[in-house]
Amino acid sequence: MNETNSRIVARVRRRCSWLGGVARRVGWAWMCLQAAAIPAWADGPVPAGATQDHEVIHAEVAGINPEISINPEISIEAGLAPSELESMASELVRMRRELDELWMLRSLDESTQFCRDETGTPSGNANPKSVAESKPSFPTVRLSGMMQADAAWFSQDAANLALVGDVQDGADFRRTRLSAVGKAWDNVGYCIDMDFGFGGRPSFADVRLDVEDVLGRNDLRVGYYRQPIGMDVMTSAREMTFLERALPATFLPFRQTGAMLSGSREDELATWALSVYRFPSDFYGGNVGDNGGYAVASRLTAVVMQQGDGPGLLHIGGAYSLIDPANDLLRYRSTPEIFIGETGGGVPVGVPSDLPPFIDTGNIDTEYTQLFGAELAAVCGSFYAQSEAVYSVVDQRGGPTLFLPGAYIHAGYFLTGETRVYKGKEGVFGRVTPQKSVGSEGGIGAWEIAARWSYMDLSDENIQGGRMANFTAGLNWYLNPRTKFQLNYIHADVWRAGESEAGILGMRAQVDF
Repeated sequence: MNETNSRIVARVRRRCSWLGGVARRVGWAWMCLQAAAIPAWADGPVPAGATQDHEVIHAEVAGINPEISINPEISIEAGLAPSELESMASELVRMRRELDELWMLRSLDESTQFCRDETGTPSGNANPKSVAESKPSFPTVRLSGMMQADAAWFSQDAANLALVGDVQDGADFRRTRLSAVGKAWDNVGYCIDMDFGFGGRPSFADVRLDVEDVLGRNDLRVGYYRQPIGMDVMTSAREMTFLERALPATFLPFRQTGAMLSGSREDELATWALSVYRFPSDFYGGNVGDNGGYAVASRLTAVVMQQGDGPGLLHIGGAYSLIDPANDLLRYRSTPEIFIGETGGGVPVGVPSDLPPFIDTGNIDTEYTQLFGAELAAVCGSFYAQSEAVYSVVDQRGGPTLFLPGAYIHAGYFLTGETRVYKGKEGVFGRVTPQKSVGSEGGIGAWEIAARWSYMDLSDENIQGGRMANFTAGLNWYLNPRTKFQLNYIHADVWRAGESEAGILGMRAQVDF
């Protein structure tokens, strides 16, 4: 190596050494700046790849990586002139500067994404601890709703025509609901659910407030709500297997105005509820009457067998209610598990505008009545079954005690392999979710076949309201968890002033949100 080359080598080494020192200082300064500007990394997760990439870049700046550091001897042997070496060194500095700027932009962007608030807008505070400690704003509100459009066709024999009249084919909106649900405070929820399809148009559905964890795991509910009697009644209308609930639901008080304390085990294998309420309440939750009008209801459920994490369980339950009806009047009546009607006034005189009751006790002078209920349900893979028995024991004023029974059993099977979900906190079956919904998922939805037999007897002693037994065959198509089509055929046998029969074909389109 000649003298000229020695001087060039020395000059390059000095410059490389100087660049390395500057790079180290810049690297340490950047780390300090990063620690001061993005304290979120100290308390939260580091953005993906940040540590590894930063170490690599710092090593490159400091010249630690021998694969990319400048080796003057190799450069000289490659025939590079001194001016070219100086140009290369300048280019490296410029490239390093651009990489630092890109890294800064990337880090700031990741920290901003990490600290977004609930609305998806950058919070302006990069500290997630401060965001987590900020108090949520109340009240909150979420709109919910449901639409059920029904159509029905009736076939009656001569005896049934004579008993209830010529029932008209038709279409109706069984339920059209719009509700607001949310939180008034961190432990207080509410629901205001209005139904534009049922009697009253609009009328109340669930209008209530809920206070969580009042006594241990027990919640307090006050307002107009479904009373805790029966698995069928406590199942949401959005999640019913058939178009309507079974005949024994006629005995149950359903929605009334009152207060309820309810809870469940932590593992949700048992539930309990105790409610006091006014009876009977109208479509707007109102009830008046000094003579009686008070009632109490209770329900207990338990899962006594469960197939580990698999789709199998056995549910049992029981319920009791003591009712002292207002004005000492009680009445039971029922249609064959479907409702179709018109309130527009366009129906000719003498033609039923609503589906008339097929069995009816009329008004009963009642001191009080007691309701006894028993539940049994099971799930095994795609098959499930559910059954209940209900007894109404009516203590008449000036008359004998009446024993009026009702019962049903139904079963369903998913042809596409789904399983009926069990909601352990409520002790009922829940929403069906197809394995592959119709639409972007490219599936055919969930297909279910089901059958039910139900019975109710409203005749005893001096009350001859009649007896009815229904057999229902159903086919359900769940396009997705929020949309379904249902087809039911109902055959009704009626024993009241003789025996009669009727057949009903019913269809429903439902969507909820």
